[in-house]
Amino acid sequence: MHEPVNILEIDDLRKTYEGGYTALDGLTLSVRKGILFGFLGLNGAGKTTTIRILAGLNSRNSGMIKMFGAEITEHDYDHKQRIGFVLDEPLYFDWMSAGEYLRFVGTMYDLPPTALEHRVPELLEFFDLTEKGDDAIETFSTGMKKKVSLAAAIIHKPELIILDEPLEGIDALAASSIKESLKMMAASGTTIFITSHVLDTVERLCDEIAIVHQGKVLMQCMTAEIRTKVKSELANTTYDSLEDLFVDLVSDRTKKKHLSWL
Repeated sequence: MHEPVNILEIDDLRKTYEGGYTALDGLTLSVRKGILFGFLGLNGAGKTTTIRILAGLNSRNSGMIKMFGAEITEHDYDHKQRIGFVLDEPLYFDWMSAGEYLRFVGTMYDLPPTALEHRVPELLEFFDLTEKGDDAIETFSTGMKKKVSLAAAIIHKPELIILDEPLEGIDALAASSIKESLKMMAASGTTIFITSHVLDTVERLCDEIAIVHQGKVLMQCMTAEIRTKVKSELANTTYDSLEDLFVDLVSDRTKKKHLSWL
């Protein structure tokens, strides 16, 4: 039996919240195995709703989700053993130390004590947390907490890691360390799905991107194609950066009136 080319497939995903707000309006995309995939959009575009549905925290109104070649329902759980998540607002037991928290998460994934003896110190070292490994997480900076979240997300060696804005709110040094870690994980064969609105970072980091706006994917392409991507056969417009392409795609949809008092 052949392994599926796409590790994640989403087709016509729809989500409307109580009150009538439509967060996802037929979102469709596919993610190939073994790449760094960037999921881009403005705040409110539908990125976090998509992540929370994939994590099983939100329900969907309709649409198909397939992971590892098999369609999943909202009541399927086995596939989650093969996924690691870092959500937009990670939850910790803040009173635990980083080492204790990683051991706790590993135990939840049924990792044997012998495996944890090796993986916990290796992860603390990998994310430059060894010196703080016995300190309570509540004393950590935002960047250090993001590193703990990422370490917890990969302790069970997942095949797919889904990260919601992992670089938001952290300093340049911590961001650089996390980006280097993501590159190393992708090089080892792990698929990484990352949401962001930091365009330059995604352009430099990801192999492929999808741009989502108002709950729909406007475009999906390899990052290397961005500089030669054409707006249309007639205009033959080319772009110098992902930012130029992104602004062109969403600008007509986000035009604002001038303030009357300015």
